[in-house]
Amino acid sequence: MAATLADVAARAGVSTATVSRVLNGNYPVSAVTRERVHRALGELDYVVNGPARALAAATSEVIGVIVNDVSDPFFSIQASGTQWEAASADLLAVICNTAGSPSDELKYISMLLRQRVRGMVLTGGSREEPEHVTAIAKLIGRAQAAGTHVVMCGRPAPPGVEVPCVAFDNEGGARALTKHVLAMGHTRIAYIAGPPGNSTTTARLAGHRQALKTAGVAETVVLHGDFSRASGFDAALELLRRFDDLTAIVAGNDLMALGVIAALRQRGVRVPEDISVAGFDDLPAAVDVVPALTTVRLPLDQGARRAGRIASGTEAVTSLSRLFMPAELMVRESVSAPG
Repeated sequence: MAATLADVAARAGVSTATVSRVLNGNYPVSAVTRERVHRALGELDYVVNGPARALAAATSEVIGVIVNDVSDPFFSIQASGTQWEAASADLLAVICNTAGSPSDELKYISMLLRQRVRGMVLTGGSREEPEHVTAIAKLIGRAQAAGTHVVMCGRPAPPGVEVPCVAFDNEGGARALTKHVLAMGHTRIAYIAGPPGNSTTTARLAGHRQALKTAGVAETVVLHGDFSRASGFDAALELLRRFDDLTAIVAGNDLMALGVIAALRQRGVRVPEDISVAGFDDLPAAVDVVPALTTVRLPLDQGARRAGRIASGTEAVTSLSRLFMPAELMVRESVSAPG
């Protein structure tokens, strides 16, 4: 027997009116409540009545793309590549911007499924909280049961879920980057990681630590930002307050590295003469900043296009395919030997 609105409300511990508000998006509901409702919708396989039921036997000419922040070049490059492949297949790409909110991610995936999208691409790092991973796994299962092509781009599939993955070598790239910084003679190295509980943060930090361990160098300090330029700026100021002997700062992405360079410049610290700086991703701005940024290049556009073709159904792969995209160390002027 199909689940009802009342069943969803009971499972989520809210009123039926609140469930309706979450589904319709026409009234403010707290993030915690939205997440509970979307989790209940997934657990009960609830299907909205009305027009959505009329589309149950068919898929639309739409693919959905889940991104953290489309204004971030890391995600805009992927959104653009995926959209290009969708357009080539005469499909419409809908970009869903979560702003890093786990509940919004669940909401957008549920909304896309109600539209019977042809495919769905989930980009960027995934949240590692067990409840969120379980909720994502259930929604992917619903999507696959409905014939929707689901692709992970730059993030791992939930445990036990068979879905194609376009995998970037975050760990190997970070290991190579820190190995280069060490080879230049640095041993007092600070690391600015992305947000905790994020799969990209975890992989890049692991690679950094592996390089230090292999070289027999003790870890100096790890601070966490949120992958934004502002968080890199703030972290650099904190490092300058706390340490007077650092010779290098490695950031978990280019935007934070650009924030680090700006903060050092503001405080009269020269890069790389006083402190070397490195980033990750090789965004377009990495070669424009002065000095040019030593970083790791990920094939973001190539990977996103591949994900777009799979989601559009124009490239056939198995559900267990792990399409590995290698990283490339880009050595530039922002890292030199200690002064």
